[in-house]
Amino acid sequence: MSGNFYQKVFKKVKKIPKGKVATYGQIAALIGHPKAAQMVGWALHEGAGPKVKGVPWQRVINREGRISIVNMDHPPEEQVFLLRREGVKVRQVEKNFFVDLNKYLWQLKKK
Repeated sequence: MSGNFYQKVFKKVKKIPKGKVATYGQIAALIGHPKAAQMVGWALHEGAGPKVKGVPWQRVINREGRISIVNMDHPPEEQVFLLRREGVKVRQVEKNFFVDLNKYLWQLKKK
């Protein structure tokens, strides 16, 4: 399942415009696997590497609006930098980073 699943994730994430974010759960639901939010994260871990070009992994965050990445190759600060460069305001609360979902959530439509 992972190969086809990953490709569906990459295709959907590539549609998120600059300046917007989606949640792992949204992406999972949009590709027909509503309970696979964690697998979306695993796919994006793969998509952030050199094997897959052009996947804007930084635009996917958790359902609380928090950057929840745990990847030594791509730390949360990198995701913050990339999002801010796209015009997304990211606020820091202690060691956590948050995006206002009311303002930046991309309203994806299931097709």
